[in-house]
Amino acid sequence: MTIASQPQLTLDAFLKLPETEPASDFINGDIIQKPMPQGEHSLLQATFCETINGIAKSQKIAYALPELRCTFGGASVVPDVSVFRWHRIPKTSSGRIVNRFEIHPDWAIKILSPDQRLKKVLSKLLHCSRNGTEIGWLINPEDESVLGIFPGQRVELYEGADKLPILEGIELELTAQQVFSWLSL
Repeated sequence: MTIASQPQLTLDAFLKLPETEPASDFINGDIIQKPMPQGEHSLLQATFCETINGIAKSQKIAYALPELRCTFGGASVVPDVSVFRWHRIPKTSSGRIVNRFEIHPDWAIKILSPDQRLKKVLSKLLHCSRNGTEIGWLINPEDESVLGIFPGQRVELYEGADKLPILEGIELELTAQQVFSWLSL
């Protein structure tokens, strides 16, 4: 007896499905629903957007957007924070931001939740890197570390007083220690 294999879902079919809450990523033919953000995750995400936009938005250098679906390279991912250089932000003919981003972010930030697998989250950032993202961050609040992902699949570990890599042109200096200090109110 032959067991028929299920046809793999296509990216177009995935994009036609109703959006889930929390969002789902689509990579390598698999749908992976993100966990519901909790306190540490939400605070880090909000603080990153505020910090980056506080420096880069008024100067029209870049813009940080939370939970934005980015579809590119045969996948559709929702980084916790997506940063786009100002000139790359897709706009309509009237100058308004588009709803569907079909480009890679220049800087993708993922925050590891307690019940997420490192390998799955890292694979999304590696996909971003392979498809043009300049910097990826995988933030692990549990061990207070940040993995930096760079072109060529180069990965570096940052902890404590290590200065974190920032998208070129954004006048911001942060250490891993400073980022995790945001968790203390």
